[in-house]
Amino acid sequence: MADTSIGTPEQLRDPNYMPAIQRAVPLGIQHVLAMFVSNVTPAIIISGAAGFGFGSDAGAQGFPDMTYLIQMSMLFAGIATLFQTIGLGPVGARLPIVQGTSFAFIPIMIPLVAGKGVEALPALFGGVVIGGLFHAFIATFIGKIRFALPPLVTGLVVTMIGLALVKVGIQYAAGGVPAMDKPEYGSLLNWSAALIVVFVTLGLKFYARGMLAVSAVVIGILVGYLYAMMVGMITVEGIATSWSRAATVSFPVPFKYGFEMSVAAIVGFCLMAFVSAVETVGDVSGITKGGAGREATEAEITGATYADGVGTAVAGIFGGFPNTSFSQNVGLIAMTGVMSRHVVTIGALFLILCGLVPKVGAVIRTIPIEVLGGGVIVMFGMVVAAGISMLSDVRWNRRNMVIFAIALSIGLGLQLEPKAVQYLPDTLRILMTSGLLPAALIAIVLNLILPEELSDEATEEVSGGHAGHAEGELVKDSHV
Repeated sequence: MADTSIGTPEQLRDPNYMPAIQRAVPLGIQHVLAMFVSNVTPAIIISGAAGFGFGSDAGAQGFPDMTYLIQMSMLFAGIATLFQTIGLGPVGARLPIVQGTSFAFIPIMIPLVAGKGVEALPALFGGVVIGGLFHAFIATFIGKIRFALPPLVTGLVVTMIGLALVKVGIQYAAGGVPAMDKPEYGSLLNWSAALIVVFVTLGLKFYARGMLAVSAVVIGILVGYLYAMMVGMITVEGIATSWSRAATVSFPVPFKYGFEMSVAAIVGFCLMAFVSAVETVGDVSGITKGGAGREATEAEITGATYADGVGTAVAGIFGGFPNTSFSQNVGLIAMTGVMSRHVVTIGALFLILCGLVPKVGAVIRTIPIEVLGGGVIVMFGMVVAAGISMLSDVRWNRRNMVIFAIALSIGLGLQLEPKAVQYLPDTLRILMTSGLLPAALIAIVLNLILPEELSDEATEEVSGGHAGHAEGELVKDSHV
């Protein structure tokens, strides 16, 4: 419910309204806490997949590359958010949209970097930059492609994103990939740290209100962190060493890891840009409906999509990952009733400050992988749940069930058994084993080319009141 002490109902629905600073700052930080863990998690996952994250030899040097990627995740989430709230020409919706590192691209990035170390990053960030520019180009015709991505397709894609990532959460909770061949993998100690995070998060989500509920994952990880210290998984000395090694202030370096044009990376990021763009359209509509009680304008949707793309391209230049609007913050606006874009601007400035201080990233990297696993299990499970919720808008006739079945079977199957396409060219193999792209393409193409389902004979007989057979009458699906 909206807090009318912050302003009048009319003011609270106005994106240009600025509450008193003592009210605006906590509201802005609340937005950051709602997305903080989700924002830095992709950097940790990609570092681990590439081989310079948790459990790697880079630990002896303090995980310098992972720390930098975490730093860039915070910095460019803040900068991309400023594109949305303040705007730059046609870029930005001038709405309280919080940007952050997208989970959607992780299934694309993992095959690109798997086991290749830092040497894989030039091609990865080349794909981020080109994909971001293509994402911005999508803004010029975003309204014309929405028909190709109905809930059947978007719900499937979001569900596939979550299903692709839940394995990561379980691996982290058990001790991480590097520990798989060691006796401690899957130990009760490891699982106890992860489960404490899960239970604390669930307890706060269901039994707390306001700030505590919004920050449930962050608080759950903090409690898990304290537990890990109590049982000796981390030490105060280790935290102090990590803190002292990190610089106080550090600025981003353009093309720090180089720049390389990879067909697999470019195609993967460009295709996923379509899905991300439609997700942003949904978030913009959710913000204007929930916060202002109106539909989003064409200019707001176009500007938001431009900001997605430009924010992603700029981030890629400096070592950041694709940015997109964060749906959890849409719900936060509906909950607080505060539509002020200036409040979110304050949150963006806080993120930028964190991104310029490597000590913040240094502390984040001291989180035991098992503790992070507990948070990841919750987050990625919620992604699956969000996809299923979107699928609830689909009318499940025979046609849609067949489309969903084929897309899910092939996409998830290739993800689970990547060796099935080991003889394909490298570029095509990387795209296929992501699982996400083949599933999305199959669903989009089948949805566009398959005719609407023929009516069942029994239904026609009942509706027609006789035993005659109808010829080829089509059932219209309002959702697809």
